[in-house]
Amino acid sequence: MKGTYFKDKVIIITGASSGIGLASAKLFASFGARLSLAARSIDKLHALASEMEGGEDRILCVKTDVSVEEDCRNLVEKTVEKFGRIDILVNNAGISMRAMFRDLDLSVIKSLMDVNFWGTVYCTKFALPYLLESRGSVAGVISIAGYAGLPGRTGYSSSKYAIRGFLDTLRIEHLYDGLHVMVFAPGFTASNVRNAALTADGSRQGETPRDEGKMMTAEECALHLARGLKKRKPEMILTPVGKLTVLMHNILPRLTDRLEFSYMAKEPGSPFHK
Repeated sequence: MKGTYFKDKVIIITGASSGIGLASAKLFASFGARLSLAARSIDKLHALASEMEGGEDRILCVKTDVSVEEDCRNLVEKTVEKFGRIDILVNNAGISMRAMFRDLDLSVIKSLMDVNFWGTVYCTKFALPYLLESRGSVAGVISIAGYAGLPGRTGYSSSKYAIRGFLDTLRIEHLYDGLHVMVFAPGFTASNVRNAALTADGSRQGETPRDEGKMMTAEECALHLARGLKKRKPEMILTPVGKLTVLMHNILPRLTDRLEFSYMAKEPGSPFHK
């Protein structure tokens, strides 16, 4: 796709050190955008920035834990201080989990809500005045799990449903003042999110239970994200399986429940069995 739409636009990307965030940062940099990259690992961000076009004049790296309100405020303030505006906010930072709710330490769900939901709320709250001024875009990277509950991922699905509800409501509130709000829902995408997923006691899973090679790449996902932002779409649901899951959940919810259970139970080391 042609990237002229993004030239000189100021784009904040959270969770920019890996996965979809990393791929999006590289793509938008190639389009000539000015980037504010946020992640907890500042070393990874600086390494990424050194590889991309534009250098320090066009790329800002900000150490950010999106679960911390003041970190999100600082991210927005540093971005405006350097670039003078914000055109696009991509709320991408997120963590996952894998465990049955009955076995789960409640701190795991709190961690997921703090990062996935509250991180989106904090960053959007502080960026909103500047996005309204630029008639810009705010996007939230959710998941098909934000449309249909994913067994073994109660905290993950809950946080993604919450993000969708928040962004859908924000869109309606600003229906007539030029703000573009997009819910972006990839299917399974190759990334490290499953490796870093939390288990029942809050420890990291350490390895993915799925064949990452058969999934949509983060680079392909980033292209879809860019297209959605350019066309100012309100919603994007990716992959045929993802679209079918959402459709079936709406028209045949009980059948979809059974199919989801069977599908997820086949994962190696699944926490539940049929």
